[in-house]
Amino acid sequence: MQTIKVGNMSVKTGEKASGYVEVKDTEIELPVTIICGDKEGKTIFISGGVHNAEYVGIQTAIEIANEISPSKLTGNLIILPLMNRTGFEHRTMSMVYEDGKNLNREFPGNQQGTVADKICYTVVTEFQKNADYYIDLHCGDGYEDLTPYVYCVGAAAPEVVKKARAMAEVVNVPYLVQSPCGTGGSYNYAGSCGIPSILIERGCLGIWSKEEVELGKEDVRNVLRYLGVLEGDVSKRTYNPTDVGTVIYKNAGHTGCWYPTKRSGDTFKKGEILGYIKDYFGNVLEICVAEMDGILLYQVSSLSIIKGGSMVAYGENPNQK
Repeated sequence: MQTIKVGNMSVKTGEKASGYVEVKDTEIELPVTIICGDKEGKTIFISGGVHNAEYVGIQTAIEIANEISPSKLTGNLIILPLMNRTGFEHRTMSMVYEDGKNLNREFPGNQQGTVADKICYTVVTEFQKNADYYIDLHCGDGYEDLTPYVYCVGAAAPEVVKKARAMAEVVNVPYLVQSPCGTGGSYNYAGSCGIPSILIERGCLGIWSKEEVELGKEDVRNVLRYLGVLEGDVSKRTYNPTDVGTVIYKNAGHTGCWYPTKRSGDTFKKGEILGYIKDYFGNVLEICVAEMDGILLYQVSSLSIIKGGSMVAYGENPNQK
């Protein structure tokens, strides 16, 4: 008999339960569903809502939690659909409502820190501690345009990286990015602790659709099937993700108005202009120029752009190598 414990929740083989896990020393309770398969096996942690306006990932996690039953599993699922709950309930985009921090920059967190630090610490000590594998569901934020792609951990032991890449390769997206980071993001930190982890990017602009959620659910199911946790074979996919190699993340050097020249998924050559930042009189403050041939993964889509905040992210175009 296998028992999974998260916070004050305890679920045994063949059981499914939903409830809340307290973030210690706060008034926040995180929603969680635990599904223990009829057959014992590995435990998969699935999270959404690290960024609370990334709705496709959140809804995907909610529906996966509702639809999968213990009879279909050899192993266990721990599903946290909304990590930044107070941000979601106050519509703060990426940031935790109480302290203005971005959860995906604060892992592994600190029980003695601010609210965001405590949330991260809770995720690490209550959720990640149970996990053999990890799937983190994201999309473009409320102000970001994004083309679907998948990250896998890179700053981890070679066997962890190999397992994470294999998970990523069954996701139905055109591009794959191996992360060079071992801290900051939830999945990055998990990877550095020996947990093969991926982050799926699908959807953007603070909206969601049934079609995107269905694609997201099939991504999750395929990873679970590949891992032998969910019954059935990996389904046919439109894409086999191609590694884009180096990724450049460019932050804005000025606050002002943003005028992009490309859309997510567009390709371009080194030296092409990707966008302009102008002041409120139309004067150019900054020109964003491509530093290599690339594929645009995501970019700010709002007129507003903030100094130090994200502007564009692009990877090497695998078709131009």
